Amino acid sequence: MNVDARAPRPSPPATSNYVRNITMTAQQEKDAQRYCAQPPQRIPVLPSDLSLPRTRAILANHAKWVNGTQLRYSFLDGADDGVPKAWLTEVHNGFEEWERLGIGLQFRPADNPADSEIRIAFADDGSWSYVGTDCLGISAEEATMNFGWDPTSPYGKATVRHEIGHSIGFCHEHQNPFAGIEWDEEKVYAYMAGSPNFWPRETTYQNIIRKLSTDQVSGSQWDVKSIMEYGFGPGLIKRPEAYQSGIPSPLKLSEQDKEYVNMWYPPLAPHMDELKPYQSTVLSLGSGKQADYEVIPEKSQKYQFGTFGDADVKMVLFEEADGENLHYVTGEDDSGEDRNGRFEVKLFKQRRYVLRVRMYSTWGSGNASVMYW
Repeated sequence: MNVDARAPRPSPPATSNYVRNITMTAQQEKDAQRYCAQPPQRIPVLPSDLSLPRTRAILANHAKWVNGTQLRYSFLDGADDGVPKAWLTEVHNGFEEWERLGIGLQFRPADNPADSEIRIAFADDGSWSYVGTDCLGISAEEATMNFGWDPTSPYGKATVRHEIGHSIGFCHEHQNPFAGIEWDEEKVYAYMAGSPNFWPRETTYQNIIRKLSTDQVSGSQWDVKSIMEYGFGPGLIKRPEAYQSGIPSPLKLSEQDKEYVNMWYPPLAPHMDELKPYQSTVLSLGSGKQADYEVIPEKSQKYQFGTFGDADVKMVLFEEADGENLHYVTGEDDSGEDRNGRFEVKLFKQRRYVLRVRMYSTWGSGNASVMYW
């Protein structure tokens, strides 16, 4: 869940040396917290007559990747551009920590930014990341994630995990509408306008004051220990009274973070059924759940893939490469529309493909299904 906003910015050229002297001392980290400022998130514009359950299911799911996606990440600048090797290593460590939780997502370093869903810069532009699948709408020459301070300090390490959390579709926890936070708004605006953040009021509103819609939130529990939570000093929160003295900056993934990410991206099953051409397969899935199918065509030709029935579905096709990696081929998202998803693609004889179908919601009396022909 995330609806943080910030004016879009162009990424600096990948070939230029633009890393600044942005390392924070321990005293600076203690005295002046720097915060993640999100770029604008793409929120689907849904029909006004859509039922509330459909609306909630779509808004809660739309930025999540289909489970089993192999997300490639690359650096727009590296050691040759003045980035310390330890910084690059710490970002690798952050991706590995999330993956070691046993989730269905995998993170793979890539040399070519144009082939990567996640592109990382180290500009003096604060720390931020686009949210989940919003990364796909960003030009291949631009960053989708940035680290604006030393990622090897304790707070910097937490920042790395925080931004990766955004990249897989998670939001700022303090904007959870169920947290019950009542801000001393003018104090918050004044604090964020000062050093070291220098945020305008709109950035502060979108990243702190503004609460997420309840339609965008899964569950109702506020996790104050979440890696997606900001730390705050005293005097900024009026209620709950327990936090008037402030909120410590979480420095590691919480137990609820681990539970939540495994709910959205559970470990993959060791076996998947084969989807045969012209054979319709029923999708008995709840909201947020997913079905995975192996596709091995008998002929090299164009095929159509489609879903049927009253359902909002995200459908993505991958091709196996090197016997291990799955490369994105194409996909379709029909959520909120009065139609079923379709795409046409050329497949090659005896190659292995994987079709992943993630359900937003179903309605009506019939069963939803998937087929290719």
